[in-house]
Amino acid sequence: MTTATLFLLLFGCMLLGMPIAIALGLSSITTILLFSNDSLASIALKLFEALSGHYTLLAIPFFILSSAFLSTGGVAKRLIRFATDVVGHIRGGLAMASVLACMLFAAVSGSSPATVAAIGTIVIAGMVKSGYPKEFAAGVITNAGTLGILIPPSIVMLVYAAATEVSAARMFMAGFVPGLMMGLILMIAIYIVARIKKLPSQPWPGFREIFRAAFSASGGILLIVIVLGSIYGGVASPTEAAAVSAVYAFLVAVIGYRDMGPLKTVPWRYEGEGFFRMLGRNTWQVPKALATSFAHPEVRKVVLDASKVSIMLLFIIANAMLFAHVLTTERIPHQIAESIVAWGLEPWMFLIVVNILLLIAGNFMEPSAILLIMAPILFPIAMQLGIDPIHFGIIMVVNMEIGMLTPPVGLNLFVTAGITGESIGWVIKAVLPWMLLLLGFLMLITYIPQISLFLPEYIDQLQGYK
Repeated sequence: MTTATLFLLLFGCMLLGMPIAIALGLSSITTILLFSNDSLASIALKLFEALSGHYTLLAIPFFILSSAFLSTGGVAKRLIRFATDVVGHIRGGLAMASVLACMLFAAVSGSSPATVAAIGTIVIAGMVKSGYPKEFAAGVITNAGTLGILIPPSIVMLVYAAATEVSAARMFMAGFVPGLMMGLILMIAIYIVARIKKLPSQPWPGFREIFRAAFSASGGILLIVIVLGSIYGGVASPTEAAAVSAVYAFLVAVIGYRDMGPLKTVPWRYEGEGFFRMLGRNTWQVPKALATSFAHPEVRKVVLDASKVSIMLLFIIANAMLFAHVLTTERIPHQIAESIVAWGLEPWMFLIVVNILLLIAGNFMEPSAILLIMAPILFPIAMQLGIDPIHFGIIMVVNMEIGMLTPPVGLNLFVTAGITGESIGWVIKAVLPWMLLLLGFLMLITYIPQISLFLPEYIDQLQGYK
């Protein structure tokens, strides 16, 4: 009765169009008040503990703030320039460069919609201008943007780590090879299509221009090294690395690239300006800019926008954690796990069921909410069947990638529709051929665990754990 009431309330609220966070919280609180001896005060305490009890979740606001500074600043433009110079001379190279730029930006933002927005806004129009079909350009970018939640650091991975108590650092390690592999698969597919459709290529820029583009993009690329290097090297936890990335992104956007803030119209060096004069001028301008930037309208807007996104996401997480608490209290995951194990399902059969469930859920819910609802139910079953928790996490994340592309809640579809000015139906049609690649990739990830586990196990060996 308790289980039926909980899920009927949840799906009833969602069908009424209620926001997912409110639906989760209302169904949980109603079930607790009807069937539990817990008081309203204990519910408030559970909501507080949902966030305060998971140190890993503190990384989410920092990564969101870092992504906001880098999206607003010129990092995306510089990464696109670098990617275009590296692979643009190959047939279909501009589309391949777009995928490479998405991979690089994913590694500094951790967000799929942010990747599509930052890269797609610049690249889709450029591809169409260069002779690529608009549908082709939109499909490539929308799919490549999903790498934002697979290539570490990933906000979705942090949510999974918090929901299942697995290591966020190991999840980041496990996502690295699959992320590179998916990017490579997309590039190979683009090359094949480009040869068939005779799509254009860019002229070879020369090594000097590539080095110049690499130096220009080094501000963003260095952030990847700082965050992932510190986590993989055991120097910092994901939360500490996230805090460093937020400060670094602020300094790059305001002081380094000067795309926003008090120094927006002030170059590092004026034409014809002597070195010592330039050095002297920047010596007093940079500290002054740092002091005044906190009150600058552009910086304040970025912080405010990042705060809104963080609060929205953390509110969903808090209510989903309360929902998970009700599930655990009523031993619902334990009962489901016992039933499925009693059916005698093999691990490969269970993983098929998981993929189908998650693909269906991806049509209706946001990735973080899906993970927080499904993980407490599916995770204990996976453990009883001997499935590695890190491998299982990557399977869930790849399913969330596909969920970003499926209507009616696929966020990437709406972002691309906004960029191109086309309808959602048009974007879905453009995305579909490329999404089939993602489904094939999901099968590879599901049934070849070493794709996900190779890097974590290798780093464990280097550190002497195995």
